[in-house]
Amino acid sequence: MPQRSLVSWNAMIDAFVLFGEFETALQFFVQFQQQFFEPDGYTMQSVINACAGLCALSLGMWAHAYLLRNCGVSVASDDVLVNNSLLDMYCKCGSLDFATQIFEGMQKHDITSWNSMILGFAMHGRGESALECFERMIRTSRYVPNSITFVGVLSACNHRYMVNEGRKYFDMMINEYKIEPQLEHYGCLVDILARAGLIDEALELVSSMPMKPDVVIWRSLLDSCCKKNASVELSEKIARQILESGEGDSSGVYVLLSRVYASASRWNDVGLVRKLMTNNGILKEPGCSLIELDGVTHELFAGDTSHPQTKEIYQVLNVIEERLDSIGYKPDYSQAPMVDELNTSKRDTLRLHSERLAIALGLLNLKPGMPIRIFKNLRVCDDCHKVTELISEIFNVEIIVRDRVRFHHFKDGSCSCMDYW
Repeated sequence: MPQRSLVSWNAMIDAFVLFGEFETALQFFVQFQQQFFEPDGYTMQSVINACAGLCALSLGMWAHAYLLRNCGVSVASDDVLVNNSLLDMYCKCGSLDFATQIFEGMQKHDITSWNSMILGFAMHGRGESALECFERMIRTSRYVPNSITFVGVLSACNHRYMVNEGRKYFDMMINEYKIEPQLEHYGCLVDILARAGLIDEALELVSSMPMKPDVVIWRSLLDSCCKKNASVELSEKIARQILESGEGDSSGVYVLLSRVYASASRWNDVGLVRKLMTNNGILKEPGCSLIELDGVTHELFAGDTSHPQTKEIYQVLNVIEERLDSIGYKPDYSQAPMVDELNTSKRDTLRLHSERLAIALGLLNLKPGMPIRIFKNLRVCDDCHKVTELISEIFNVEIIVRDRVRFHHFKDGSCSCMDYW
């Protein structure tokens, strides 16, 4: 273009964000600044959304500070769209306190503001706060709950073992607000029931759905079968259903099924699953954890030895291992079913899960009192969850982990999920 305007820059930055090219969006913002353009609310909304997409808290805080310095107090306090982006960014980056401050400081809210806050409380395991926010919205605002609102409400019930409340709000959505349940709503309720051990009721709900269940619903059922020690036959049936659908990543199904077999001490079947994966060329999705240090995001894979501080990371892991042994920690070997039967090999595999490497890196580099924030691509396994609780107590550090499903806030030897996830 011979001439670029604020509108054209905004359009490009926003387009990159919409297509998930968050780093490119921020690079364009740097070029935008170099051309001496002044950002407006639309610019900063896109920049903040890019920071949220990268789960980069320090970058998001920089964008927030930049907004306050360069766009005026009126934009920062009155622009609902910008504030909604800030609210969403802080929730996704693991800082619920900042998100709450933004929400409470907003001059005006819209339905997106309320939904973002409800969803934020839900993903951080603050189910009671999410439901209080929902009731407050109904009581004090002119906004009527929509489909997204109830996804947040049902998710909140799911993360806090609120089975009766989940049923109540599902019925309220249909009967009081005349909202037709979508796949996401059914998925939430199925997960609520299954994770509470009500697997038969969950299966009945699946069979009564007016639409075909997707792989997410079937996987949540299989995961619950694994955690609740449901019958192997039922787990096999659900696994077969997922594999025959041909949807999604099949490696996770094999891993879950192997854990079912491991929990039942059916080690021959564990070996058979491993052999099937090998013969079919199926690779287990590698665990990957991100940790931000001084504005730089570090990516660590399970068993990683490529990081510049690898030697120091493994030394810290050894210290952690010694401290864990001293208080009687015993690894849960069922969480490493894809490894051969030697317990030493299983233990080595568990201790090198990506989040443990990230925790070690955080302990190495962060100042005392600073929380360790980790973002993981997979669900945290039972053993790593227990170990992270213990590390938070032994080393007196707060650890915030976002896995595939939710945030876990570890502090003083316990987790915000209360061991229910």
